[in-house]
Amino acid sequence: MGAEAGQPEPAGYSRGETDFKRMCENEDLDLVFNATPWKWHVPVCVAAMENAKHAATEVPAAVTLDECWQLVEASERTRKHCVMMENCCYDRTELMILNMVRKGLLGELLHAQGGYLHDLRDLKFSSSGEGLWRTAHSIKRNGDLYPTHGLGPVAQCMNVNRGNRFDYLVSMSCNSRGLNLLAAEKFGPNSLQAKQKYALGDVVTTLIRTVKGQTIVLTHDTNTPRPYSRDILVQGTKGIVRKYPEEKIHIEGRSEPHTWEPLENYAAEYEHPLWKAHAQKAEGGHGGMDYIEDYRLIQALQTGTPTDMDVYDAAAWSVVSELTERSIANRGRSVDFPDFTRGKWKTNPPLGIIEG
Repeated sequence: MGAEAGQPEPAGYSRGETDFKRMCENEDLDLVFNATPWKWHVPVCVAAMENAKHAATEVPAAVTLDECWQLVEASERTRKHCVMMENCCYDRTELMILNMVRKGLLGELLHAQGGYLHDLRDLKFSSSGEGLWRTAHSIKRNGDLYPTHGLGPVAQCMNVNRGNRFDYLVSMSCNSRGLNLLAAEKFGPNSLQAKQKYALGDVVTTLIRTVKGQTIVLTHDTNTPRPYSRDILVQGTKGIVRKYPEEKIHIEGRSEPHTWEPLENYAAEYEHPLWKAHAQKAEGGHGGMDYIEDYRLIQALQTGTPTDMDVYDAAAWSVVSELTERSIANRGRSVDFPDFTRGKWKTNPPLGIIEG
């Protein structure tokens, strides 16, 4: 592809599935961008950092608590960035909500919702792409396997790791039915897929409390027939805003009592300057948020300014997976979050509103 685009043909690294280590050792690179199956996120990022390269990875950054600590400790040891590319933080609506929060429109934040509600049944039974590896997680694990799309944006609103942090969570799941039912219909009731036992409950519901006393309801649902949603909602002492199923807002003193109004009514006043500056360029993947995600990372690296998300965010948002698995396995008992910042959350400044 490089040669066809008129560029020098790049070196290939295909001597086995760990040949990325040789690439990190041999190539003069600033950044290794990791778009692999989940089990390789941490090994690739650590190999990059240990060879003096910044690392960026798709979500989740890690699957286990131990992996989260590996990322944090490697980043601290090597003094290299390790960023989880959580593109949903850069969607137009999520950016607008963050701007509203920073300007005090919602008052003191009390509660939020988020999630990943996406019918992935056909994908999990695919013989290509993510179907080759993602289904194994549903067979072996029962927890919130994909927490960051819904959690990241509301964590930023609540200043998590920047004056606030996650304190503890409780989680539970319902029965596992969706994958077996679709497999029976698609492959036959006696097929291996239909008889397979899937550990993942069809709907996993998690309640998180921050040390500042705010609550977050997080939902994971990838095995049922439903329209896509990230279930974004942010609630404060002066009002409430939501993204799904329609973008609506209610602000005390501005909205009609007990009535939602369209979020677009507030766009002229609260459109995030980053989105405003790049909306025309931000075409393509995921409605444009992929472009802004990549732009912000490269801009931060080129200017030597802090990245919007750092390794501590990657760890705190991703560790939800193992913590929910532990809670569900113990009848919904509360599980404490580790403090990956080792106390620095108390003095870290909040994420600002980045100008375009």
